[in-house]
Amino acid sequence: MRSFHEPGAVGRRSALVALGGLALASTLPARADGFPSRPVRIIPFGTGGGPIDTIARIYGDKLQQRWAQPMVVEPKPGASGIIAADAVAKAAPDGYTVMVTLPLTHINNAILQAKLPYDPVKDFTPLSMIGTGGPMLVARADAPYNNLQEFIAFAKKQPKGLTYGTWGTGSAAHLFGELLKRETGANLIHAPYKGEAQAHSDMFGGALDFAWANPATARAQIQGGKMKALAVAGTRRLTILPNVPTFTEQGFQGFDIDSWIGWFAPAKTPQNVVDTWVSALRDITAMPDVAARLVGYGFEPLGNTPAQFVERFRVDYPRTAELIKAAGVTAE
Repeated sequence: MRSFHEPGAVGRRSALVALGGLALASTLPARADGFPSRPVRIIPFGTGGGPIDTIARIYGDKLQQRWAQPMVVEPKPGASGIIAADAVAKAAPDGYTVMVTLPLTHINNAILQAKLPYDPVKDFTPLSMIGTGGPMLVARADAPYNNLQEFIAFAKKQPKGLTYGTWGTGSAAHLFGELLKRETGANLIHAPYKGEAQAHSDMFGGALDFAWANPATARAQIQGGKMKALAVAGTRRLTILPNVPTFTEQGFQGFDIDSWIGWFAPAKTPQNVVDTWVSALRDITAMPDVAARLVGYGFEPLGNTPAQFVERFRVDYPRTAELIKAAGVTAE
């Protein structure tokens, strides 16, 4: 385990300098006439059947209709997304292998991990950030608290503390959980999982006291009366669960960082292939049925350009670094 101040594979200063190269990573010349002319592999963050996997398949269906080529969605779960990201980083830079992921693989891991098998900046070409959102703090419906203030008061009275589950060490949920622990003094104990489903199952079974959730996966449980949402991280309430207040609204500072979902190709992917991908992703994100599905999964549709993606990356990196420092999170 190492502290926040120890250098990672891409140290904070070198990573910020390297971000200047991220926008240019796709500009090397190469031929890509007729792309795509064979099946395309999409590697999503997380487990099969999870939110990102499902969104990858939604886009895959639209891409298959557009390009008349098979889209193969191939999850590679585990290790906080490192396995999946490494597979894309080491794939041929021809546009036939891409990734759809969260900030964990490209920002959080770069800050937290002493060594990564890939460089989150130099080994990827950004394509489009398709949506933004934030995780929610949730509990069983019968939990003896109904808002953050009641939750913290209850947690502070528990001699052994409260255990919570997330979808991985260094994830936004983990960072926010540790920040909540540090800011309130409550004893909140992190339990990382490969995905949300098992964490929520353990919460319902009593092995966990509370958890973090993607709004989409939690909505059915909330509406079904099995789960309650106490707060959502990010800058605003969610369209799909407008009654869930933000942390900021409830007087808790530092939780106003939006998560995002974005697409990457390997570095050195030819520019005309990148352009083909970007055009397709932006068009698909703008489709009413796809936008509705993104909202249904807790993301506000975006569909930006690679340059806009890079700029968002520049802004988010130092803010996430400060969040990690404030939360006292280290690699486990």
